[in-house]
Amino acid sequence: MERRTFLRTAVIGSSAAAFGGTLWRGAAHADPAQPGPGPYGALGAADANGIQLPAGFSSRVIARSGQKVAGTSYTWHNAPDGGACYADGTGWIYVSNSEINPSGGAGAVRFSATGAITAAHRILSSTRQNCAGGKTPWNTWLSCEEVDRGYVYETDPWGVKAAVRRDAMGRFKHEAAAADPDRKVIYLTEDVTDGCFYRFTPSVWGNLGAGQLEVLKMGSGTSGPVTWAKVPDPSGASTATRNQVSGAKRFTGGEGCFYADNVCFFTTKGDNRVWRYDAAAQTLDLVYDDSLVTGGSAPLTGVDNVTGSSSGDLYVAEDGGTMEICLITPTDVVTPFLRIGGQSGSEITGPAFSPDGSRLYFSSQRGTSGSSSGGITYEVTGPFRS
Repeated sequence: MERRTFLRTAVIGSSAAAFGGTLWRGAAHADPAQPGPGPYGALGAADANGIQLPAGFSSRVIARSGQKVAGTSYTWHNAPDGGACYADGTGWIYVSNSEINPSGGAGAVRFSATGAITAAHRILSSTRQNCAGGKTPWNTWLSCEEVDRGYVYETDPWGVKAAVRRDAMGRFKHEAAAADPDRKVIYLTEDVTDGCFYRFTPSVWGNLGAGQLEVLKMGSGTSGPVTWAKVPDPSGASTATRNQVSGAKRFTGGEGCFYADNVCFFTTKGDNRVWRYDAAAQTLDLVYDDSLVTGGSAPLTGVDNVTGSSSGDLYVAEDGGTMEICLITPTDVVTPFLRIGGQSGSEITGPAFSPDGSRLYFSSQRGTSGSSSGGITYEVTGPFRS
């Protein structure tokens, strides 16, 4: 996600979303939820890595940009960004993008069943400003280029198969992707101030080589039914994809995207909102809007990458703000889960849980130096609720 300054107008309306087995409250936005104590309590003092965490949680550094990943020959990439985890036998893999231009790409770290680092490797090279992306049900990583007429690349987290450019998914300033196996589509966000929200329907589920790109249409409000319209020219050769369909819904800086149980959550940094698309009902509404906070300052600013846990908690990383990952619980409480100190020139990227839900991975894209070469990737362990 390209760092920029937006006017922030932008908390929570109750939602009817269900993910991770937990049902979000359905109904209206008459009583927006407010900041409050979260399920893990207050943040403690900063640890040796400068991270404030609730009691019982601890952090460790996994990798640093420009340095060899411990015990491996792989040099960790600059500006680590969007990420995801994959089961790997009894262990797992964490994949991370590199948001630099040129020569972005993505890398991966492999872990044993005990969490020990066993290997690290490159999975994508020679691309541009790879920002966020998304995991597919067939265990590939979609790495998205956040440049004008950027591409989506489908990559192999194990680094065995060559990455494939997926032209049919459209050429625009891509941010994130989220797979919906129920409707067999991929949702896509666009990081421009007048961007759109897209879905891609492959001709064959599991093969992204061909299919149809559509854009969401809706009225001027923030909640209600939506429709989808085909994008005539996904290549954007003569007209940008966002400008090809009359009545396409505009979003100010589309960012993170996460799907579970018929709901796709996505964030827009320009107005500091978290949106909820109910794919079953084909309706859109707000989960978080910081302009609706009363009785104090908004607990979550600079919304960006997003992921969810098996408990139904939504974890939203901040681009700037107070360098926090915040929770939005199924009971509509918004609260900080962690805070990184001394890195105000950075942003938090790539939150993703290990397959068993016991470890959370994320990066500080520019670390203490404020430079793309200063990125730090972390792991947090502790009593995450299930």
